[in-house]
Amino acid sequence: MRIFHIASRQSWMAAAGGALYDAPSLASEGFIHCSTQSQVLPVARKFYAHQRGLVLLEIDPSRLTAALKWEAPSDSVSPAGVPQGESFPHVYGAINQDAVVKVWDFEPDENGEFRLPASMTPEESSKSG
Repeated sequence: MRIFHIASRQSWMAAAGGALYDAPSLASEGFIHCSTQSQVLPVARKFYAHQRGLVLLEIDPSRLTAALKWEAPSDSVSPAGVPQGESFPHVYGAINQDAVVKVWDFEPDENGEFRLPASMTPEESSKSG
């Protein structure tokens, strides 16, 4: 099962060519927030409404060099559309770029709604983490 991270295109491009990508949450919270495929849209609606210039990093957890932990949301409140008590993947360190297997454009439509890329393969029905 792949995990996903929403990033600004600018921060991803700034890291391009290097070995590692990190997000501001790594310094402030000690980990990088990620999602399962089914959690991406609820997370985008809650935290990225009306933001543009985003990409969706598709990550192969088996390639991560940093620790991956499945935990409750940081604020203990799941975004609307994610069942309460469902765990989220958190990466405890910078993400090695060779773990990122695909970078998707992730822009809201003209109404501000996010949609998963049409060519994205549907996720498996259960978590394997």
